[in-house]
Amino acid sequence: MSDNLTAVIICVVCTLGPVWITFNYLARSRAARTLNEADATALERMQQAMQMVEQRIAVLERILDTEVPDWRRTSAQGVRNHEAI
Repeated sequence: MSDNLTAVIICVVCTLGPVWITFNYLARSRAARTLNEADATALERMQQAMQMVEQRIAVLERILDTEVPDWRRTSAQGVRNHEAI
């Protein structure tokens, strides 16, 4: 009787053990993929900062377009000349 019970326990563990381990790690990896609240807040702040930077760049470009009309062409030539060096 004891040998049969041991054999049944071994069969159950060998069959269900790997399945349980696989599902356990899948659940943990899914949980790790989600952002926690602090990460989501930091990401939102970075997005807001990027929007502010984009707005500032647009304003600066408008100012340069008004004050130095050829700045884009001159800037592009300077980049090409610098790359050639």
